[in-house]
Amino acid sequence: MIEVHTWPTPNGHKIHIMLEETGLEYEVRPVNIRTGEQFKPEFLRISPNNKIPAIVDRNGPDGKPITVFESGAILVYLAGKTGKFLPRDDRGKYVALQWLMFQMGSVGPMMGQAGHFRSNAVPERIEYAINRYTNGVRRLHGVMERRLSEAPFFSRFFRGCGRANATASTGRSSPK
Repeated sequence: MIEVHTWPTPNGHKIHIMLEETGLEYEVRPVNIRTGEQFKPEFLRISPNNKIPAIVDRNGPDGKPITVFESGAILVYLAGKTGKFLPRDDRGKYVALQWLMFQMGSVGPMMGQAGHFRSNAVPERIEYAINRYTNGVRRLHGVMERRLSEAPFFSRFFRGCGRANATASTGRSSPK
């Protein structure tokens, strides 16, 4: 059983979706980030960066418990644990990982900041921040549009990642 320490946010949902898709058994342990529960010592033992999501897998490597924090690390861990969603061949694996890192390091943070500065949560409009992050999101949309004009997916990071399955899904063995 995997404990998922989370809250309903985009990063939390990534893990919820992955767990559902992999079919692993899990139990949600809510961490209310609106009331500061992520700063409690018991949560910091699981996620030292005081961020959700984090997991505790009671049946981790070698049958011993393991904690994993940061959504990208959790996704890679769950893909490794189940053998799903991460290609086994080196080329496919690194293509998938680079697009995962693109999402984790660029898309998520840039869109989060754009949403923050464009929302009513900010007491005053800061045009520089709004323009910076909105233009950054536009640039990232261009990167994604170019990729999807070349390939049907960002990577073969989907159910049945083997070469035969990629060929069956796309009609070709590798992206254009």
